[in-house]
Amino acid sequence: MHELGIIMNMSKTLESCAAENHLDKIDAFTLELGEVSGIIPELLVDCWQYFRKKSMLLHDTEMKIEKLPAVTYCEDCKGEYETVIYGKTCPYCKSGNTYLLRGNECNIKEIIIY
Repeated sequence: MHELGIIMNMSKTLESCAAENHLDKIDAFTLELGEVSGIIPELLVDCWQYFRKKSMLLHDTEMKIEKLPAVTYCEDCKGEYETVIYGKTCPYCKSGNTYLLRGNECNIKEIIIY
């Protein structure tokens, strides 16, 4: 379960941002999570619920997850398509000469202070 490691790393980033900006709390943050990131959102939430209690700064911080769709690009026909539905093979020209454009992200999009 790598979700706990991801949460620990995100917590360090949030605490560092708070220190740099002289914040004593963070109300919420939004996490962009790609559809094919390999991260299980439910496990990530469970790990956050557990880990945030260990930090005075993050104790009441809400994690919001924004799911990003996976999109693949075909170099032969220059088309874009939904990765999860069609995989590596382009549905337009049937080429395998493709690559993932987006959908494997895991980024802190925003930090919210009320």
